[in-house]
Amino acid sequence: MTYSIMLFSLLIIAYFSGLQAENIFSQYWEEHIGLPQPPHWLVAKASPLSLHQVAVYMKFMEENELTSHLHSFCKQANIACSTNVLVKKKTNDTTLPPIAQWNGVKEKYDELPNETPLSVANQGGLPYFRESMVKEGKFMPIPDLRDPMSYKSFLPRSLMSNIPFSYARIKELKKIFGVVDDLDMDEYIQNTLKICERRPIRGEQCTCATSAEDLIDFVVENLGHHVHIWSTESVEGSYENVTIGFVKLIHGNLSESPVLCHSMPFLFQVYYCHVFHKVKVYTVDILVRKKMNHVIMACHYDTSTWNPNNIAFKQLGFGPGIIEVCHWINENAMIWTKALG
Repeated sequence: MTYSIMLFSLLIIAYFSGLQAENIFSQYWEEHIGLPQPPHWLVAKASPLSLHQVAVYMKFMEENELTSHLHSFCKQANIACSTNVLVKKKTNDTTLPPIAQWNGVKEKYDELPNETPLSVANQGGLPYFRESMVKEGKFMPIPDLRDPMSYKSFLPRSLMSNIPFSYARIKELKKIFGVVDDLDMDEYIQNTLKICERRPIRGEQCTCATSAEDLIDFVVENLGHHVHIWSTESVEGSYENVTIGFVKLIHGNLSESPVLCHSMPFLFQVYYCHVFHKVKVYTVDILVRKKMNHVIMACHYDTSTWNPNNIAFKQLGFGPGIIEVCHWINENAMIWTKALG
């Protein structure tokens, strides 16, 4: 009986802690974004830690004692201290192959490795394509739309101030989160930090948002408070040859640059957000096995500053500045545009 009461009490505490964390994010959203409420999937990315929990773990960090409480911290914060359970929720899906190796290439417009074979770039579909290839009634192979680690949450901004989010301090970072002998997670960490610290190409503004507040601040700084947010509905159609349905242009003003945010594989939620000039945005209905998915497509009309070795040019047979290059927006990624009027 006593055990049941204790368990019930803990469930109540966890429930109200989650509500408190959700309310903190929603309040920040209301204060900065001119939309009634954030999308439910973005709310789910907010840190579930309560203010009390944040204060406790902040103290552990300051006293270098977080390692002793790592299991509870990772569980309560809903972060991936290894590639264990959180990744397996996706990779154990028997209806889809493992996460595609090229799944993060859209964040690298200037610096793709020369040794990346075209066969890797074409795993399960076309990561890059021409706008003219996306016409109603046509067939098209869709790539992997999944987020490699889709269930993790942001960390609170206050906790991030004590975390060495830097490639130069990668050993310290991995020690804090207990990443040992985990080759997948180690590769995720290295690749994401390299992307976050690389120099932006000409005409690009970028940041790595490690908290929900950072994400909102970057959007407001570049677009103002009155915005629209666009995201792909689901991963339906991944690795499938689909039929293209209705195609709708939702952002065609090439003088107004949208903000593109890609979900990065990391210990906690990180978004690589950047502003590119001359980008059009479309919603595309794709049909597969009697199911429909509403997918977001971004088309870059100024590729003059991209690296000539970019997979897009190898795949499409042209060089920088000659053609537009389009790609799908993956699960948990998003595009922000200015609201009209």
